[in-house]
Order: sequence, then structure tokens, then C-alpha cells
Amino acid sequence: MTSSYEDGPHMTMQPWFNDAKLGIFVHYGIYSVEGVPESWSLFDGVMPHEQYMRQLDRFTASAFDAAAWARLFARAGAGYAVLTARHHDGVALWDTQLSDLNVVRRSPAGRDLVAEYASAMRDSGLRVGLYYSHSDWNHPDYASVRHPRPPHPELVASPYVSPSPGAEDPRAWNRYLDYRDGQVRELLTRFSPDLLWFDGEWERSADQWRMAELAQVIRDLAPETVCNSRLLGHGDYATPEQGLPISAPESDWELCLTVNDSWGYRPHDVNHKTVGQLVRYFAQTIGMGGNLLLGVGPRADGTVPPEQARRLEGLGDWIRRHSEAVHASVAGLPPGHHYGPSTLAPDRRTLYLICFDPPSETVCVRGLRNAVRRVTVLGAGTELAHRRTGGLHDVPGDLWIDAPAPSDLAPHGSVLALELDGEMELYTGQGRG
Repeated sequence: MTSSYEDGPHMTMQPWFNDAKLGIFVHYGIYSVEGVPESWSLFDGVMPHEQYMRQLDRFTASAFDAAAWARLFARAGAGYAVLTARHHDGVALWDTQLSDLNVVRRSPAGRDLVAEYASAMRDSGLRVGLYYSHSDWNHPDYASVRHPRPPHPELVASPYVSPSPGAEDPRAWNRYLDYRDGQVRELLTRFSPDLLWFDGEWERSADQWRMAELAQVIRDLAPETVCNSRLLGHGDYATPEQGLPISAPESDWELCLTVNDSWGYRPHDVNHKTVGQLVRYFAQTIGMGGNLLLGVGPRADGTVPPEQARRLEGLGDWIRRHSEAVHASVAGLPPGHHYGPSTLAPDRRTLYLICFDPPSETVCVRGLRNAVRRVTVLGAGTELAHRRTGGLHDVPGDLWIDAPAPSDLAPHGSVLALELDGEMELYTGQGRG
């Protein structure tokens, strides 16, 4: 699939991205000390600026173990991870040479967490993603120009974002952009990320952000680095959040989803999705051709909360049992052919039907032109009888597959593998009038 963000410097999407299927999104920063919303508690006045920034003094990362993160993410079945190298609050998790506002110099942690993270992910075979916010609500030159046509006026009216009327300072803004570009260069040259995940783009127009110039810097320094669409016209894939789109984006894409309702560590947020719900989100996403970027929020000491770790491991158990239907697969049947999601093998000769609920009597597939050589239950190997009914002229009729025995069903959803005679062909018409 080609990207729809091809109006600026771009690259061909790297094959690893679509093969990965699952990424882990890690929101980690000083906000975990008080367990408040990342950066937004500062912006919204939930916490006064001075109190928010005092979290630096208690950010220890005392149990931060990037290798343990990597092992957990690998057990979850992830192919990549994305760490918040710098959120909107401007606090960097690496030893940036462009500011002392980083946890290496200003917090008891005293460690370059990005360096440790990148090394550990690579040692475990995971691709390295880094989140970076265009906006910085702490930088002295940031609130210096106004958005000419803000998509969210209520957000850009803040003094953290925009100057008072008549007080714009284009020179200060250019200093800020030089700072941002310098930090992006640091991330690229020091850590060689496989992916850059930008955010905060709504606060300025693409021209104000100098997005074309930044995109060219990235392509010149790291032509194989994948970038998300929040590079405003120059990214490689779309990033819907917190809910599956009804129709898949036309570009490559990834669904960003939290395990509970929060991105960062919020001890009072106990509304965790079940493993079964996460399996459904994951299966529906890959069945539509996307990746799932699943968000976790480590505590201030660097440990992933056990209730989140257990859910990652539960999702990983399901992925391992059904890896044949997951890795290197492509989007399966369009809606209307099967009551659940599905995927296709890369050669389009094996169709995988995902059944979340125990099938009653039979599983039906409509509009499949191919003869079916064999149907088996993934993870059990049991072969299932199948037959076709109906069909007239150009209409292929319906395929009926006997329901698996209860002993062959997998927790949270079972997968039936249909070996097709040739590459999958579908009938999508309205039938004979």
C-alpha cells in the first residue's frame, strides 16, 4: 500500500513496519511521579507550573531496566516500541546538548534513558521508535507566534502556546525551530531510530513549523527512518487514536490504544481493558491492514504496572498460538463476507478467519470463489469438514465450515486456516436480479 502523505520528501514504507503488527507505546516521564496526565496537567492548570516541574526532583528511575522492558514487549509479541523521548512539557529523557531540561542533569535518575532503551530494544530484536513533540510548553521562545487558522482554537489560546495579541516575535520562533531541529538531529545521529513518532503538530501550520525543511533533514540523515503523519504532509503512515476507524485509512496506518484510559501512569485509573478486548482490538486492526500501537505507562521508578504487564503477556500468548495468521499477513476479507476479522497469507492462498466467540454449529463465508482444499484450527491442527451451498451463474454460493470442538478452541478467539485453490478471489456483486 502506498502512503497518502506523498506531497513532500518521503520514502518507501519500510517492510518491517507492516510485518510487525504490534508496537508498544511507552509514555514515561516526570509526570509519573505524581501520576498526573503527561504534560496536560501543566497545560490545563490541574497542577501549577512550579509543582509540576518539582516532579523532576523526585524522578529517580530507580528500578528502570530497559532490558526487562524489552523482554516484556517481546513476550507480548511486539515488533517495535515507541518511547516518549520528549513530551510537550519539554523534559528530555536523553542527555541533550541543547538544553539542561533533561532527566540526566536535572533529576536523581541521572541516566540517559533513551540510550539504554534503544540498546535494549535492539538487543531483543525490536525496532526502536522515539516519540518527539513539536511543541514545548517550557521553552522560553515557544509561545512567540500565533497559528493563522488553528484547527483547535481552544487549545492554542493558552499562554503556553501563543503570545498575547500584538506580541509576536518571529526571531524567537526561528530560534525555537532551530532548537527543535537540533534535538531531532541528536535523536537521529545518536540513536538511529527506526521510527520517529511526532506529536503536538496542531499548534502551528505546516509552514510555521518548517515541516518541509525538517522532513528533508530526516530524509538526508536517516532515509530509512519511518515517520508518522504528524509531520504534516511529509509522514509515512496515519495514526488514529483510541478507537478503530470504521474504514481503514488509505495509507499505511497504526491504531494507538491505551491498556486503560491513560497514556502515562495514573494509579487511580483501574479501567483496564481485558485480554479478550485487547485481542479483539488487535485482530480487528490487523484484519484491516493496520498495526496496533498499545500504550503502557511505567511508574516513576521505571517498572511497568503488573496489571498492564499481565495484559501484554496475555495478548502475547494469543499471538504466539496464532502467529501464522499474524506475522507477514495482509488485510483479509472486506466486511460482509465473514462475521469477524480475517487476514491473508502474503501469497493470498491461505485465508485466516478469526472467531471471537465459540462458533455455533457452523462458520459461514460468503462470496468466496475459490475451492477450499482444507480447513484447520490453528494451534490445534484439527481438520474441519466444509461444504458449499447455493451458487448460480456468477454467484459462488456460501461456504459452510463445521464448528470446532470445544477442546480445540483458544481463549479469547480461535483462528481457522482455509487453504485455497489459488489466490483468493471474491464475488462482491448484488446477485442475479
